[in-house]
Amino acid sequence: MSRIRWHAIAGVAAAAAVVLGLVVVAPASGAATVTATFEKTQSWDTGWEGRYTIRNSGSAELSGWRLTFTLGSGSVTSAWDAQLSSSGTEYTFANLSWNGTIPAGGSASFGFNASGTGTPTGCALNGVSCDGGSVPPTTTTTPTTSNPPDEPGEPGEPGQKLVGYFANWGVYDRHYYVKNIATSRSAAKLTHINYAFGNVQGGRCAVGDSYADYEKTYSAADSVDGVGDTWDQPLAGNFNQLRKLKKMYPGLKVIWSFGGWTWSGGFGEAARNPEAFADSCYKLVEDPRWADVFDGIDIDWEYPNACGLTCDTSGPKAFGNLVKALRSRFGSNLVTAAITADASSGGKIDATDYAAAAQYVDWYMVMTYDFFGAWDTTGPTAPHSPLRAYDGIPNPSFNTDSAITKLKGKGVPPGKLLLGIGFYGRGWTGVTQLAPGGRATGPARGTYEQGIEDYKVLKNTCRATNTIAGTAYGLCGSDWWSYDTPDTIRGKRTYAGSQSLGGMFFWELSGDTSDGELISAMSGS
Repeated sequence: MSRIRWHAIAGVAAAAAVVLGLVVVAPASGAATVTATFEKTQSWDTGWEGRYTIRNSGSAELSGWRLTFTLGSGSVTSAWDAQLSSSGTEYTFANLSWNGTIPAGGSASFGFNASGTGTPTGCALNGVSCDGGSVPPTTTTTPTTSNPPDEPGEPGEPGQKLVGYFANWGVYDRHYYVKNIATSRSAAKLTHINYAFGNVQGGRCAVGDSYADYEKTYSAADSVDGVGDTWDQPLAGNFNQLRKLKKMYPGLKVIWSFGGWTWSGGFGEAARNPEAFADSCYKLVEDPRWADVFDGIDIDWEYPNACGLTCDTSGPKAFGNLVKALRSRFGSNLVTAAITADASSGGKIDATDYAAAAQYVDWYMVMTYDFFGAWDTTGPTAPHSPLRAYDGIPNPSFNTDSAITKLKGKGVPPGKLLLGIGFYGRGWTGVTQLAPGGRATGPARGTYEQGIEDYKVLKNTCRATNTIAGTAYGLCGSDWWSYDTPDTIRGKRTYAGSQSLGGMFFWELSGDTSDGELISAMSGS
């Protein structure tokens, strides 16, 4: 996340996929010629991850697919990019609304997690044995949405976090107010709001924008409760609006976030005297004027002992010392942190001891977005928030699953990890190729910044037509955009549940539609 540019470079490669079997379906008149390739992409002590890729090498379009197999040992626990159902030891994976048609020469894939050590047997595609035969279009009815079955530990269930960032500058050109959180029906679905951003200056926490934070007065039409501000009231601005919102939704918590892309440069000085920094933050967050508004503090340091807008050399223990001091000063109040998803060898996760620091935070928000973007002006085009690596990805170490896997491997409890979603797209212009990997001439035009655009705009101006690695993309004229949709978010929600993560978070509220499409998908509603 950032005030100017949300550029959280991230990622790490998953284990190399090993092709375990290739099943070929013979051609027939009027039917597509299809192969289904199975890969066991990862394995661990208690289970494994698999993937099927369905390729249409014929001249006819395949319209709708349904793949079944039997698993004699263990069970399938979750799936993404397909609708999962089961009967005993037989598992069925049906296409979703966006990946049901496979053109001649095209492909579709889906993935799943399974317990035990078994391997799929008895594969069938549209009712025809995968060992041979023709594959006609499926006659089954496919859901129009991909809402997967709930699983224990998924976001939106009791005890799971759904955290959204509110950017204080959104009240200006964007005209996004705290009231919109309520009118979009999102407030009832959120567990926490992170208020961004406070500044870090002189080794201390500081107010970021006093006018937006606590001075701007609101008319009755723009106020959460329909009551306008008066000129002489003791607290106005977003802080007063958040106070009103919490009164309407008593279970909602608000956390003040400090730093971000633009203001992370002050953390290095703060780390030289963590106790003084923590004390300054506590006194600011608990200022009597707004002490009832905030339930804790969030640190968005981009990046400890590494480079973001500026470079930090404070060492691998500095971040841990900082959050330890915050925990000591804030006591039982919330202490959270947004952290890098750069899990490449020697990358930003390796630069900081996040595992040792985890004992002092309530949770980490892993910024699993902005892996790729038009800061690489000529491309190649790539989705900015891939769930996993895919063939042709510009850097196979940049993907969500690799970051989560690395953090868990280092000893960070999965329940303290929240998966990140961007409510925006990244785009290039001068592109002629729909598939990822195309060349470009620069960033696509955005409303507020080149190369970036809100989901609520893109869903109308450049509708995603394809998916890869759990995220969506589309080509509109010469502009190529990638972004998450309600369908791809549901897939990531399933992934978060399968990994026993503590929940999900997103950047940021104003990017969603007026009726909260993306937040609804994240909450499972």
